[in-house]
Amino acid sequence: MQDGALDKILDGLPTKTYRAGETILTAGSKTGQLMILQSGAVAVFKGSIEIAKVRDPGAILGELSALLDGPHTADVKAIENSQFRVADGALLGKNPVLVLHVAKILAQRLVAVDDGFVELKKQLQAGQPPSILARTLEKIEKALSALDPQLVIPGA
Repeated sequence: MQDGALDKILDGLPTKTYRAGETILTAGSKTGQLMILQSGAVAVFKGSIEIAKVRDPGAILGELSALLDGPHTADVKAIENSQFRVADGALLGKNPVLVLHVAKILAQRLVAVDDGFVELKKQLQAGQPPSILARTLEKIEKALSALDPQLVIPGA
């Protein structure tokens, strides 16, 4: 995929800024928006559990809700002042370049979770202590927080 094609998609999209501590997306709500991180950092929560921190410019949030035409599955809060490009989620159905980009990000997450799950299951079967299990969960969280640099949208 060419970076220029993604840059063209982002050109002209409105930007929105959130202050540290502000909620960007709320689990159960349905905004219909894709949020593309330009700068800053956010934390992703399922209930009261933080499952990821996202700092990579070009990271896309709200993609599950947009793809499934359903409510957001997690809370996202700014942990630093953060700026986003905001796109209508319907853009995924209209633009194969963007949907391929999102599919690659989701595939990357799936591989990371699958690998972590297998490692965790092996450790449980081997009777590993909780400290080892906690380190494995931290590895999974780190994998979910980081994007493959090839999937980051330059200049987002």
